[in-house]
Amino acid sequence: MSPAVTAARVAAESAAWVWYPDDADVVRNDRLVLVRWPDYFGAPPNLLRVSGSAPVDGVLDEALAQVRAWGRDELVVRVGLDAPAGLEDALAARGARVHETLDVLALDLGDGVPGGPGLDVPSDVEVRWQADEATTRDALRVAAEAFEEGAVPSDERVGELAVQAAADHEAGRASTAVAYLDGRPVGSGGLTLAGAGGHDVARLWGGGVVPEARGRGVYRAVLAARLDLARTRGASMALVKGRVETSGPILRRAGFAVFGRERSHVLPA
Repeated sequence: MSPAVTAARVAAESAAWVWYPDDADVVRNDRLVLVRWPDYFGAPPNLLRVSGSAPVDGVLDEALAQVRAWGRDELVVRVGLDAPAGLEDALAARGARVHETLDVLALDLGDGVPGGPGLDVPSDVEVRWQADEATTRDALRVAAEAFEEGAVPSDERVGELAVQAAADHEAGRASTAVAYLDGRPVGSGGLTLAGAGGHDVARLWGGGVVPEARGRGVYRAVLAARLDLARTRGASMALVKGRVETSGPILRRAGFAVFGRERSHVLPA
């Protein structure tokens, strides 16, 4: 029997979920995790974690000093379920503004992948798994358009990412679904297996659809493909952080439950 999807389990797995690409610049210690993304992400540095035991103002000062040393003028601070008390108050006092609000949602996969009207996948959406340079470039292009940030990296980097994606998919560690309408890439979303035994929790990330294809079931198709693969690979719980305005309602209709909210704040450096 799979472990229950409880608030405590969701909070622990959410806190354990910290990702950045292997070509990022990272400052990681017992107080924080601070990331400067590669240029092709087109994003300011992110403070992905603040330790619950660290003095909030001291951590913010440390992060901002590093951001300025990198020559950047903004810092995005993620306030997760495990964030220390007072972090959001400290950000507000420094003039930060809320950039994004995410629902933290989870779904028990023990009874199978949900069906019914909440996840009714249209027949004209084709889903392929990222496994070569063509699908890698498509996935990157979709992400840049869907989230209106970043760009497709160099051909050399695309080739490196394609090799890694193929290896991860073959080994069952991670996969990215790319959706197509009439042969055009219009949606994508990633799946990474983590947790107990390395595969118990399906982390769903980066789900997005290009603006002109929204409202046609593309997100649902990408979601269904990832859930089906996750269960096949032995995951008992799916975990996702969905934007409250867009993917959050779709995920709730598909059977996911909300266990809290995570906010990102933009702080001037």
